[in-house]
Amino acid sequence: MRYKIAIVGAGIGGLTAAALLARQGHDITVFDQFAAPRPVGSGLVIQPVGQAVLAEIGALDAARAKGNPLRRMLGHEANSGLRVLDVTYDHDPEGANFGLAIHRASLFDVIHQAAQQAGVTVTPSHRVTSYKNAYLHFDAHDPHGPFDLAVDSSGVSSPLSPIEAKPLPYGAIWGTVPWVECGLPQDQLTQTYRRANRMIGIMPSGTLPGSDIPQAAIFWSMPRDAHATWRETPLDEWHAEIAKLWPEATPIFRQVTRHDQMTMARYAHGTLRKPYAENLAIIGDAAHKASPQLGQGANMAMLDASALAKALAQHGLQDALPAYAMARRWHVRIYQAMSWAFTPQYQSDSRWLPTLRDHVLFPVSQLPPVPRLLTRLVRGDMIPPMASLTPRV
Repeated sequence: MRYKIAIVGAGIGGLTAAALLARQGHDITVFDQFAAPRPVGSGLVIQPVGQAVLAEIGALDAARAKGNPLRRMLGHEANSGLRVLDVTYDHDPEGANFGLAIHRASLFDVIHQAAQQAGVTVTPSHRVTSYKNAYLHFDAHDPHGPFDLAVDSSGVSSPLSPIEAKPLPYGAIWGTVPWVECGLPQDQLTQTYRRANRMIGIMPSGTLPGSDIPQAAIFWSMPRDAHATWRETPLDEWHAEIAKLWPEATPIFRQVTRHDQMTMARYAHGTLRKPYAENLAIIGDAAHKASPQLGQGANMAMLDASALAKALAQHGLQDALPAYAMARRWHVRIYQAMSWAFTPQYQSDSRWLPTLRDHVLFPVSQLPPVPRLLTRLVRGDMIPPMASLTPRV
């Protein structure tokens, strides 16, 4: 069956869904609110489960050419010097598993190209306000439709999703700067913490579109309402604090010479129990919001897109939507729960949680079989990312 499908939002999840569904022969229209499709944010990690979806749309080789392989995540506590995070992607040094660190612009570029090659076009400057009676409504345009199906991939501010999310107390400022040799391995995401109220990170993230200069994604956590105060603080004071907490990071962070080089990201946590409605599928952040602590956000959106496409290939439309939901149900719930549990240990005002983390949880994490479980958690395959596509209402 060939369906007429509208996709709301030309982000990572929306364009992945567009490429997959167009390759199945569906009539796809993508609507995006911006004048030209563009990514928002700095670097991210495409885990092995997400790389498998990139392979489905023929974009994996291009993504790997622009990204940077990560084989380890390592974190230290600034005051004590204790190692408090240490996860490898593959316990075989020559293993095939790694995280692909990549700038959002480069990831967007390769997925956008895959969507274009599948025959997808994007309709820009169309801000969706509602979906009623098979028609999409916009704030400055006439309605479009009718559509057999709308896919909501419009992210955390979706006007179509009924999700209720709880704001998290901490967010982070993110930026991208050229990679500078400073003694840190290029195949490692490295972080330093002061208790849980400071988290500093450096992630070698490959190259930007049209460039061969290696980049690094950098981040600094802060309370969600602290950004204005940070912008009013001279950068020299910020650099001095970084030098005190993590001297090795100074050459990287010194490249930030203006406050507007760093962008504030605020997080929320929530999950839709039913990520679909009549002729509407909801994917990505519009269906489940969480902190980026486990590095799964873009991966979850791509897995949603893949599950939806597989469900539509196997079932009629009315059965495909509950089948999509069931396929992703437990993977989403478990990773949402893990994110909820891990985030306060690294981003909160708590004093006892980081003490528990450093002196109990981390030592336990190094005892077999826990390291292999943590590896599976980070790779995204702690449980199969897609269960049976049997529809259940």
